[in-house]
Amino acid sequence: MLSVVVAPWAGDADPVLLRAPDELHDAASTMKVAVLAALARGGVDLDAEVPVVNRFESVVGGEFGNDPDWDSDPLPWELLGTHVPLRLLAERMITHSSNLATNLCLARTDQRTVAEVWRRAGATRSSSPRGIEDYAARAAGVHNRVSARDLVRLLHSLADEPELLALLERNDYRVDLAAGVPPGTRIAFKNGWVPGARHCVGLVHPYDCPPYLIAVCYTGPLADGTDRTDPAARLLARISRAVWQRRKEITR
Repeated sequence: MLSVVVAPWAGDADPVLLRAPDELHDAASTMKVAVLAALARGGVDLDAEVPVVNRFESVVGGEFGNDPDWDSDPLPWELLGTHVPLRLLAERMITHSSNLATNLCLARTDQRTVAEVWRRAGATRSSSPRGIEDYAARAAGVHNRVSARDLVRLLHSLADEPELLALLERNDYRVDLAAGVPPGTRIAFKNGWVPGARHCVGLVHPYDCPPYLIAVCYTGPLADGTDRTDPAARLLARISRAVWQRRKEITR
């Protein structure tokens, strides 16, 4: 299943291109944008030092932990047992897609605040009610799901939070949508990958026309779950490149 949504950044961001926009996909790491917004809007002190642990409460009861072999960022694991500023964890959650940092950030907010982020964005189908690798919750039917349309809405909802968009521009994984635009092009984006799914949502700032939003969600056998060499990442890059070539037609 391939879903694509493209919309202008200005105004109400009504899409100009839609392909299966409301199909639901495993959220993978795209849900980390909602966690970031929940932290920023919840009045949390990002400079407060928090313990780096690997035990979290499941939303269905009990505890769970992350597996370092499934994490893309070694730094938080090197900090286990120490205290670090929450801001560092929030940054690694976005720039290096750290699963451990994500759950540590979730522990400093709550699922209601994350749900409010989606509601405020106008999302109609997407939600992220559990932490990363909360397998007991997943087995109980609690899933993090996104649609391409809702990812565009989520990113558009950050229009008045330039510091969050600036952090998304520092994403270290310059693949997927970022690989489909010329080097040096500003793009605030978050990608996500698991075996069987590859997604990315971004705000692209062309040098010669107004910015635009793009979300591509792919679920299928091309996605092998690798961070930078996934064949599905090349598919997303090709779609991004095709949209870039018609960028001047996006703003109406």
